[in-house]
This record gives sequence, structure tokens and C-alpha cells, in this order.
Amino acid sequence: MSYTAESIAVLKGLEPVRHRPGMYTRTDCPLHIIQEAIDNAADEALGGHCKRISVTVHRDHSVTVEDDGRGIPVEIHPLEKVPTVEVVFTRLHAGGKFNKDDSASAYRFSGGLHGVGVSVTNALSTRLEVEVVRDGARHRMAFAGGAVVEPLARIGDAPKRASGTRVRAWPDPTFFDSPVIPQAQLERLLRSKALLLPGLQVSLSVEDGAQNHWCFANGMQQYLAEQVEADPVAPVFCSEKYALRGDESFPLGSGAAWAICWTAEGGLTRESYVNLIPTPAGGTHEAGLRQAALDAIRSFAEHHALLPKGVKLAGEDVFARASFVLAVRMLDPSFQGQTKERLNSRDAVALVARMLRDPLELWLNEHPDAAKRIADLAIRAAQARARAGQKVEKRKQSAVAILPGKLSDCQSEDVERNEIFLVEGDSAGGSAKAGRDKELQAILPLRGKVLNTWEVDAGSLFANREVHDIAVAIGIDPHAASAPDSVLANLRYGKIVIMTDADVDGSHIRVLLCTLFYRHFPKLVASGHLYFAQPPLYRLDVPGQGKNRPPRKIYALDGAEREAWLDKLRLEGVKPEAVAISRFKGLGEMNPEQLWETTMSPDTRRLMRVRMPGADAARPVMNMLMGKSESAGRRAWMEENGALIGAET
Repeated sequence: MSYTAESIAVLKGLEPVRHRPGMYTRTDCPLHIIQEAIDNAADEALGGHCKRISVTVHRDHSVTVEDDGRGIPVEIHPLEKVPTVEVVFTRLHAGGKFNKDDSASAYRFSGGLHGVGVSVTNALSTRLEVEVVRDGARHRMAFAGGAVVEPLARIGDAPKRASGTRVRAWPDPTFFDSPVIPQAQLERLLRSKALLLPGLQVSLSVEDGAQNHWCFANGMQQYLAEQVEADPVAPVFCSEKYALRGDESFPLGSGAAWAICWTAEGGLTRESYVNLIPTPAGGTHEAGLRQAALDAIRSFAEHHALLPKGVKLAGEDVFARASFVLAVRMLDPSFQGQTKERLNSRDAVALVARMLRDPLELWLNEHPDAAKRIADLAIRAAQARARAGQKVEKRKQSAVAILPGKLSDCQSEDVERNEIFLVEGDSAGGSAKAGRDKELQAILPLRGKVLNTWEVDAGSLFANREVHDIAVAIGIDPHAASAPDSVLANLRYGKIVIMTDADVDGSHIRVLLCTLFYRHFPKLVASGHLYFAQPPLYRLDVPGQGKNRPPRKIYALDGAEREAWLDKLRLEGVKPEAVAISRFKGLGEMNPEQLWETTMSPDTRRLMRVRMPGADAARPVMNMLMGKSESAGRRAWMEENGALIGAET
């Protein structure tokens, strides 16, 4: 087969979305592409331009989203030379959310990040119609499969003060597992908009079905009090705090609003949002809330001498019986994927923790009786955790092994929480030891490259010192894939994390360790205990931009993420030449604080779980890659798949 210039395909416009929809949205149902239109309406409400949002689900599975905001601009775009509303619906990375100036943008604290919102809705719909009312006129245009089929046209007059946007989309069922939008999820999404924007009227109508209306006058406090099942041990604590002008740490207006309460029994309610976007998978803002609650309650307990001897409060003790609603406002939030279900922004931990801790500590001291009941809940949870740890220790006493001398073990005996990092080299191991959480994280430095164990018998494994140390440290023996689950009974860590340099040598060591675990510890992999750490390859030092944008350090996993950040910074007005880019030569080059923040902290790191393929599907590939007599097969595979094994430059 010839390989020429004609072999290279270039996807233009919305073709990338239709070609790989899973990169831009969830494909189980069309809820997320409709959410993009709802989010745009909510952003208008956030800016104070919208008082009503109505959503209608039609019999043919199409959905209409209507608001009384300012209406999408219809004039000709100065650069694209087509109506601006057409740009919004047909161009990726286009929108009003990139303008984050102090007060010029209604989208200053919008959830939009990538600028691919309603353009994805358009791309994945068989038809999309949009009507815009503004400046005394009503305009309409229509699309099919992302392309314009009815150009923008003025269809009538409108009252001069009237404005708004109506979007009706027919999601294309070929892109989704089911064409039906789960009504419960849609209701929860719309209810959250009303909850976070007090006074906003939100309605949902199902054609030939029920209608729902939401409008929360008292916001979070009323909502959380209605949601918790049992009587709280203390009143709901509801407040908010945002950065003021001149704040040296955070931009003007960024901060959080929250409602939190503790119950001794019953179900829990936990909801978090970032710039009105629901984050059902949590993220770094929830980590900041947990940290602030832990610091405030631990301080109160210590000040009032409430802690029994030997009891040390941890985050899960304080939060075990906590229900909360958290709404964060921050510039340029970084989410996990376009569906925005989890917040990844490292700054959110410090932002929420700083905004919440002082008000919570003040509230606890103003309500000492309630605070003592909350502290008592946390103390009882800590005592129960300590008793569970003692039981684990007794089970291990009959099979204690002499742990490797180079292992820096953790203090906790709670297997589910404990982690061990298999680190490449003594230098990186030193940084990891200094930067780790000694309570939960163990470090085992590895000297040199581990033995290729693909064709090594289990009885000969321990002749290799590195393999011996790994097996003894994790507490389980080599076994076959057919072994019972009981082989993991003495496992000492819930997570085994392979942490190597982000270069070719690091990848080689990672492959050798994967070979060891897949071949000789398959139950460990099948049970989901094996992970890859993802240290960054680049650091971008971004200069400050006035009082409201302090200097930033941004870490990028690879060259593609580095270029994506540079593009994003360019849109923010940062000149590329002003950004200092440094490339880490290895983990050992990072100081302990950097290694903790980027690679080891549960709040800010990115771990990749290693999965076990079904029916032993990986064995032929592993044999071809790792077998000593398979050099010819490896060469043929590399020639065919060379693009997959290119090194980062």
C-alpha cells in the first residue's frame, strides 16, 4: 500500500467532533450536549442578564432551551466574515468565555473552558435551530449535521427591550447508546442552576407530560436542610467569601459559597459546582473543603482539650458524616475532560481552604455546644478507624516478613488508604521520601532496570534482589491468574504506583515492572491495585498580569499539553515569549515540594490505573514484545506501528 501526501487526512470545522465524539462528550446519552446550551443560558443569568430559563423535551427526543438573556450577537464577525451566531455554532474554540478581563466579560466566572460547547451540540445533532431576539428584531437560522442549511435571516420585529435565545436540537441517535435523555439527571441539572442562582426561574416541560419549576429564594441553606434525612447535630453553616481587590493570592471575585452540616446517621447529600457547572466526581475544590474542615475542627478540638490521648483526627474522620453544597467561582478552571465532571485545578485546593477555614473556625467558636457535638462525631470516627487498624495488624503478626532496608514505610496500617511508590533511582527516591505523606505513603527506590521476568519461573524470581524487595514490600507471593482471591490477603498497600521519569528509559522501566506484575502477580492487576504515576515533563512559568493575576506555575505532561497551555495563555493575552519553559530531565531534578504537588498529592496528581484485559487477550502481545526469541516479530510490529512508539522530543 502506497504512503503519499494523499494518505494524510485533515479534519476541518466540526468533522473532528463527528469523527471522534467520545473526545468531546459522553456518548451514553445526549444529556451533555443539551447541557452545553443550558450552561450558556445559566452564564447569562450569572452575569445578571437573564431571569428565566425554560427547557422543553419534545416527543421526537428533540430539546428546546430558551432564555431571556441578551441574545447571541447576529452581526458579521470581524475575522470570520460570517454572522457571529454562525461562528458560535460552527467553530470549535469560539465563544465569549475566553475574555476574562476584570469587568468586561459576563463570562468571567463561566464554566466554559475549551470553547467547544454548543458547536459540539450542533455537530452531533441531525438538526439544530436557533432563534435570537435582540435590537428590536427576531432572527433565525438552522443547521444539519453541523452545517448551515438555512442562513441567518430576519423573520420579524420584536419589542425593543426584548432579548433572548431559543435553541432546539435534535441529537443524532447514531452517536449515542440511547437517544433518550434521563429525566432525573436533567431535573437535577436544572435544579442546580436555580439553587446556585437565587431568584432565577427555571422550568422543565415534557411534551404530553409533567412540568417542573424551581426557584430558590434562600439558596443553599434551605436546600441542604431539605435534603438531609436525619436531624443535624448542629445548625447548617452557610456562608460565602470571595477575594477582594488587591488580594495578592487570588483574582478579584474568586472564592466560594457553601452550606455544610453534620448528621449522626442517615444518608448524606454532597454536591459541588464550579462556575455553575456540576462536578459529580468531585475534585480539588472538595479537597479544599475537606482540608478547611479538618483544620478548623482539629484546631477547635485541641484548643478545648477534647482529643483523647493518642487520637489524631484525619480528613475522613471529620468528613465521614458531613453533608454539603459547595459552589466555587474561579478563573480558568481545569476539568477532567470536556464533560467537566471533576475539577483538576490545583489552585482550587488553596482557594477553597483559605476562603472557608477562618469563617468556619469563627462559627465553631461562636457555637461551642454545636461545635463540640461535631468534634465528638469526628473523634468517634477516628477511634473506630484506629480499632480497625489494630485488627489488620493482628492478622499480619503470623506472617511477618523482614522488610527491605531501603523501604521507607508508611505509618498507617489501613491497607485501603496506604500507597507504595516504586521509584526509579535513589535521587528521585530521596525527593519522594522528603515530599511524601509519611502517614499513608511508602517509598521503595529501585536501582537500575528491573529484570525482564516474562520467561522467568516463579521459583527463580527471588534470585533478583529488586524483584525480591518488591514482593516482600507489597506482602504477596507470585501466583497464577487462576489463583483464588485469598492470595491478596496479606497485601500491605491499596495502591502500588509505578513512578518513573517521563522519558524513554522511564517508559522502559515501567514496561518491565508491568511485565512482572502481569506475569507473576496477575490478581494484583485484576483487582485494580496497580497504577502509573504521571509526572509532568514541562513547567511553564507565567508572569503576573496586573494585581488580579499573580504569577503562575503550570505543569504539562507532554509536548501536546504544553502547546495547548501556550495556546490558552495566548488567548488570555500572555505573549509566548514571556513564558519561561523548562523541561524536567527526571524525577530527581524536582524538589520535594514540586514532586508532591505534581505527582504524589492525592488532591492534584494524575494517576492512571492499569486494567487487566479479558480472556488473557494481552498474552500474545506481551509474548511478542518481551519474549527473547521474538525479535523478528518485534521488528515487524515496530515497522508497522512506529508512530505509536515515538519518543517525546
